[in-house]
Amino acid sequence: MSRINSNIPSMVAQRHLAVSQHALSLALERLATGVRINRGADDPAGLIVSERLRSEIAVAQQAVRNTSRAINVIATAEGALNEVGAMLNDIKALVVEAANSGAFSDEEIAANQMQIDASIDSISRIANTTEFAGRKLINGELDYVLSSVETPKLADVRVVGASFGSRAYVPVEVELTLSAQQAQVGYPLQYVTASGATVNIAGPDGIVTLSFPASASSNDIATAINARTDSTGVKALVSGAGGASGVNIYSESYGSRAFVSVEEVEPSGAFAVYDRSDNGQKIRAVGRDASATINGVSTVSDGLKVSVSDRFLAVNLILSESFGGGSTGTGSSEFEITGGGALFQLGPEVNTNLQTNIGVQSMQANELGNALVGYLSDLKSGQANALNTENFKEASDIVDEVITQVAVLRGRLGAFERNTLQPNIAQLQITSENLKSSESVIRDTDFAVQTAELTRAQILVQAGNSILTIANAQSQNVLALLGG
Repeated sequence: MSRINSNIPSMVAQRHLAVSQHALSLALERLATGVRINRGADDPAGLIVSERLRSEIAVAQQAVRNTSRAINVIATAEGALNEVGAMLNDIKALVVEAANSGAFSDEEIAANQMQIDASIDSISRIANTTEFAGRKLINGELDYVLSSVETPKLADVRVVGASFGSRAYVPVEVELTLSAQQAQVGYPLQYVTASGATVNIAGPDGIVTLSFPASASSNDIATAINARTDSTGVKALVSGAGGASGVNIYSESYGSRAFVSVEEVEPSGAFAVYDRSDNGQKIRAVGRDASATINGVSTVSDGLKVSVSDRFLAVNLILSESFGGGSTGTGSSEFEITGGGALFQLGPEVNTNLQTNIGVQSMQANELGNALVGYLSDLKSGQANALNTENFKEASDIVDEVITQVAVLRGRLGAFERNTLQPNIAQLQITSENLKSSESVIRDTDFAVQTAELTRAQILVQAGNSILTIANAQSQNVLALLGG
């Protein structure tokens, strides 16, 4: 049939040419942009999945940046603590030097005191000036805020970490289930035997040999032992009116590491001692650690010190002697953590599981130390343990405690960086890599495939143009029928 009003072959050719031109345009666009999905119509389902993956990639990368910034904060604080530790070592050396008073003049000891004062002031200055992007790090700004602490029961409270979640505050309940005890033995007699006695008395700080003359009274024995307390860590107390019931010999400190040892040198049987249960002669007795629970979790104990650490609460406590010491004492104490701490957002989602909250105590001189041994500020001129008071052992004990506190804080921050922050970055980077790989498979152009599609589309367009020319020319064949 020959018709001229409707050129069906031309229409077919046009339709196929349009399809080929669209394919050519799509291939060119994907090769030019490097992206397979440039608009929703390219792949609606793939667009939805890839946009979700892009969101997850963005927050994972932000979590990496958050963690890197947290490492910078920790490094800044740790560097300042390193300087504090160096000055504390100098202070300890100055105290030990001043104790050598037989070889040092009063003027030299006064010069040592001036150095100690300057070092303590420098420590407080470092505490007040160490900051990161305007955030003070070791002046107590990142420490926790406590409320309702029963100081008669809790001599010292250090909150290491607390997770608030959706709570306005964190309640802390301390249940004492077993009190701490000092190591103790007893000499039940009022007087030493007529032959006298020589004994070795040892405690946590050392051992001394004491000789008691014949018929030395309980008061004499206690006085001799107490005169050497700084060498042994052991004290004595007469038991009963006028010492009529003998002498109790006990350690200054509490806990399983505290001990009292009384060993007769000569003669045998002249100075027999017994433990507090009177269940047989004892040469050595040890103390007992307190046992407690904090918010229902069993604590790790060391004498009067108890601590607990889990995901939601990490706290170190020192129980007062009136609360945590004794024979069978039990009881409870409560307080609240109402705020503070340093909150680090380490994960890609904002929830408690992906956050870490830690506390950084103040490095102010009046905050370093504790209520049992004293505080670093007590070593300054005019204070209770300044060098001119000659309380060298007390001053040394304070500095030792402060050095331990600073070292523990440095170690805790270092462990947080090494065991939490660095692994978190590694894990997030792996997650980001896998998400990017998944998103690339869905969204990015496969150049090998698209190059082949481009070649195919170019050929089809050229062929379509040729066929359309032929189809359009067929209508002119009608002229031959008209004799044209």
